[in-house]
Amino acid sequence: MIIVCGEALIDCLPASCEGSEGFVPHVGGSPFNVAVGLARLDSDVGYLGRLSTDPFGDLLAARLEADGVDLAHAARTTAPSPLALVHLDEDGVAQYSFHLAGSATTELALDDLPDPLPEEVRAVHTGSLALLLEPGRDAVAALLERASARGRLTTLDPNVRPTFISDREAYLDDLDRWLAVTDVVKVSDEDLAWVHPDADPVEVARTWLGRGPVLAVVTRGGQGAVAVTADGRTVEVEGVAVDVVDTVGAGDSFTSGLLAWLDEADALHRDAVAALDDEDLASAVRFAARVAAVTCTRAGADPPGRADL
Repeated sequence: MIIVCGEALIDCLPASCEGSEGFVPHVGGSPFNVAVGLARLDSDVGYLGRLSTDPFGDLLAARLEADGVDLAHAARTTAPSPLALVHLDEDGVAQYSFHLAGSATTELALDDLPDPLPEEVRAVHTGSLALLLEPGRDAVAALLERASARGRLTTLDPNVRPTFISDREAYLDDLDRWLAVTDVVKVSDEDLAWVHPDADPVEVARTWLGRGPVLAVVTRGGQGAVAVTADGRTVEVEGVAVDVVDTVGAGDSFTSGLLAWLDEADALHRDAVAALDDEDLASAVRFAARVAAVTCTRAGADPPGRADL
């Protein structure tokens, strides 16, 4: 099983109705999207986080259950569901404004973490807002540390949200700490441009490999993705051309595609990832890019199943 930990929220997407502009709710949140994407790609996956008992929380739980995500480690709380208002530019690229204070996603606690991790858990994935929001961020970081100490594959998508980063240097220090217990990191070129604005994104990712990971994958939107390895290799894959509706959840779908490929290849272990040859890496990244591309043809974070590919 792959455990995915982090926020589950409601993406409010812009919509027109009888001449008025408004928003339509869609389930989302980066880790939530990864969990759904993995389940649709036939991986055994569980969600670890807190879900509200309000109607939006019920909607989130129902989606996870309907797609076959295990909810044994999903606690329910009376705190409200978090919201993200999505704004799309003319190319369908999403920008977000978040309403998270006091919401369910911030309440994750150390007591919510399974300890020890069940034997069936082979990998743990997290990232995004879950690592930024107090007080739950400490529990998420602790989960990464525990999983790494017990030899489980750990994967991270920082999914940088500058709106929530008040102290850049403190964030970079935190990032170093997370990378030290991460085996595989997936990151966008936009994230890397914020982290080190004057450096080549792929070269920045390469420096991360000296801090812990054995594999870093940099996504570049329609330009594809680049995988770099701790032993100095670089594998580049072209993007998949599609008619874009919006990019909501595309990066999360890429992550779920990458993890699903590793799962199917029986490579959910640090040593197995390090042993992948260039052909395997290209296959993994190409599969992930296809999954992300299909998501871009749909409104909201709606990752595909294998039949859709």
